[in-house]
Amino acid sequence: MAAMKPRTGDGPLEVVKEGRGYVMRLPLEGGGRLVVEIKADEVKDLGDALLGALQ
Repeated sequence: MAAMKPRTGDGPLEVVKEGRGYVMRLPLEGGGRLVVEIKADEVKDLGDALLGALQ
């Protein structure tokens, strides 16, 4: 039987290192948060893409 995990609820944008990867928690407009686990090279790619969008 799978373990039940509590919902994270609303909260700030955060990125934390967990093990070998990073967990990003992104608040959504309708409530709740999108939780994504990504690798270090994907963090860099995401950062580059976001910086490119600002220019």
